[in-house]
Amino acid sequence: MAEAGTGTGVSGLWLLEGMRADGVLTTIDVEVEHQQAAKEAFTAAGIKSTRTRTISGRALEVLQRLADGAYDMVVLDADPAEAADYLEQGIRILRRGGAIVVTDALWHDRVADPARRDEATVRMRELGKTVRADERLLPALLPAGEGLLVAVKR
Repeated sequence: MAEAGTGTGVSGLWLLEGMRADGVLTTIDVEVEHQQAAKEAFTAAGIKSTRTRTISGRALEVLQRLADGAYDMVVLDADPAEAADYLEQGIRILRRGGAIVVTDALWHDRVADPARRDEATVRMRELGKTVRADERLLPALLPAGEGLLVAVKR
């Protein structure tokens, strides 16, 4: 599993909880402090260090270096300005039958309101349209929280 946007490791802990015991989480964040906080959270939760691979760097640059078709799930929780690029790289590294997940897909409940034209909202709106139109993907939008866009790679 790959995650763009480690934060303090909270989402990583939940992802690890749902993975097989031998599953490995590759998590990426540009903030070194976030990576350190996540490592501390993983250790405190009793997660073996062999189950996580934390990579510091810009998500787009790191995603480009990951292997094609090597991941069962890719979680994109990062900058809306680069969301479309994250998506393309996420699809590339995702295996067939795997799921790509985009957090904040409703972007503060603004995406559905066509009057909202700020840059982040427009980018998230366009991302949803891109996923829906991509024949490689079978998408679903879950309106929970800030919205979760999930798509299975065909």
